[in-house]
Amino acid sequence: MEEFFQQLTNGLAVGGIYALIALGYTMVYGVLKLINFAHGDLFTIGAYLGLTLLTSMSLMDSLGVFFGLLLLVLMVMGLVGLIGVLLDQIAYKPLRQSPRLSAVVSALGASIVFQNAVMLIYGARFQVYPQDILPRIVINIFGMPVPLIRIMILMASIFMMGALYFFIQRTKVGTAIRAAAEDQGAARLMGIDVNRVIMLVFLIGPALGGAAGLMVGLYYGQINFTMGWIYGLKAFTAAILGGIGNIPGAMVGGILLGVIEALGAAYISIAWKDAIAFFVLILILIFRPTGLLGERVAEKI
Repeated sequence: MEEFFQQLTNGLAVGGIYALIALGYTMVYGVLKLINFAHGDLFTIGAYLGLTLLTSMSLMDSLGVFFGLLLLVLMVMGLVGLIGVLLDQIAYKPLRQSPRLSAVVSALGASIVFQNAVMLIYGARFQVYPQDILPRIVINIFGMPVPLIRIMILMASIFMMGALYFFIQRTKVGTAIRAAAEDQGAARLMGIDVNRVIMLVFLIGPALGGAAGLMVGLYYGQINFTMGWIYGLKAFTAAILGGIGNIPGAMVGGILLGVIEALGAAYISIAWKDAIAFFVLILILIFRPTGLLGERVAEKI
């Protein structure tokens, strides 16, 4: 029972990270019907920026662990969000009226540029996060030990996902995003600046991905310039699993994928954890092609 609980909490924490990355995919797809293949590399940039800020600034010493981490997360999210906006302006906006395949090729090209830029700046070797950032505290939940970092990552992921859902569902700007996702032409007729909406989507999505990259560095302790590929693929799978374009679906899909991976690695084989996750995805798509919560599509009359 203890092993099951440990794997479950590990899967929930990793699933929260997948969900944050998947939200970037699903938001861009919801508005532009574009798969942003460079999103995984923005996640990697977030991890490396977090390492740079940690080693160059004494945030923990001057502000304490809690406020230092909070400021670190906000800085990483802001910087990666700005990079996401620049990516849209340079690689995607000039291709708005072009065939959709042109934007896909541009996304792949941007992914290659980002990945190689990180390699040239930081090197091809694994980079290690400082080990003394967070105290390795273990707390008891139902009499079972759980590392504090695992709980912190899960709670932070849930908070960010909840804040995004509230923003999308309960604010005027969120209503504009949902309107643009339903029908851009009708949204323009209603006075919505669709270009600003797209810019905001490319700010929020990469910002969440950057936060996820920082979480991975803090959780596992090491990062690599190629990790955006596998995490991006897992997050894309999570977005499809929950229903591409559906924000709650991305949240559910990410957490479910993390739990499936953790339990599969523990009870079947760690070598098969990726295959198990994708096998479950195939089964769900066979019986429910639009994902668990359904793909968000505009209703045409």
